[in-house]
Amino acid sequence: MWLAALGLSLIWFLPDAGFAQTPNGKAIVPDAWQGDVQRPRPDMQGVERLRFVTDNDYPPFHYIDEVGALTGFNVDLAKAICEALEVQCEVRDIDWSELLPSLDRDEADAAIASIRITAEALEKADFTTRYYATPARFVARKDTELTDIRPETVEDVKIGVVKGTGHEAYLTKFFPDAEIVSLETVEDTQKALQGATVDFIFGDGIGLTFWINGVSSEGCCEFRGGPYIDTKHFGEGVGIAVKRGNRRIGEILNYGLEQVHASGRYEELFLRYFPMSFF
Repeated sequence: MWLAALGLSLIWFLPDAGFAQTPNGKAIVPDAWQGDVQRPRPDMQGVERLRFVTDNDYPPFHYIDEVGALTGFNVDLAKAICEALEVQCEVRDIDWSELLPSLDRDEADAAIASIRITAEALEKADFTTRYYATPARFVARKDTELTDIRPETVEDVKIGVVKGTGHEAYLTKFFPDAEIVSLETVEDTQKALQGATVDFIFGDGIGLTFWINGVSSEGCCEFRGGPYIDTKHFGEGVGIAVKRGNRRIGEILNYGLEQVHASGRYEELFLRYFPMSFF
């Protein structure tokens, strides 16, 4: 369990807290499976096919490729789960707003679309165990000298963050002496950093990874400090959604996820789609 309530030093990334590691201890895969006790294979009688739904507009998690095929990390993970369970697999894209309602209408068995496990989502669906989580990260311009990011080192330092987010709340609580600059959108924070109107920005590690390594950043910036994991502010992570009360499918998917992890397939997929680490 993440120990956010016990103080800032324990909110930082812990290398033994459920993240796959290389032999040198470096975390590379943000999963919740620790490879210890595996659950027994569930009763699969009558389950010959799994029907997954996802969205198609969130690359590299799920998107339409250049030949018009639905692809991405979530899509391939769904197929890997089906292979591990030895069942047929259907993965189709629908509108984001219809993902959870489609489960209620029994039009799909599961939704795998980077849906965060939040209190609001849990009122509408049940979830498997987390299959990934993203840390919060600080980003600075490469010419910024400050590298030791701690509450006591950022006094009066301007930090851009999106207004009304868990990232803003986190900064307010744990970095009270910083000058927090709340902006409307992620793009606004990035432009502020490039224009040197803020010294750092703070936000979701995945989005910032793609921005740092993309064209629009113009090679300006890099990660500093962290990473930070805090379920209270940044959520419990992402799970596969199933219809509320459908414990059987949830148990089958959890078993499938464990088998994908144990085989090394999860790590293979993750490193294929995310060669640039956000940790």
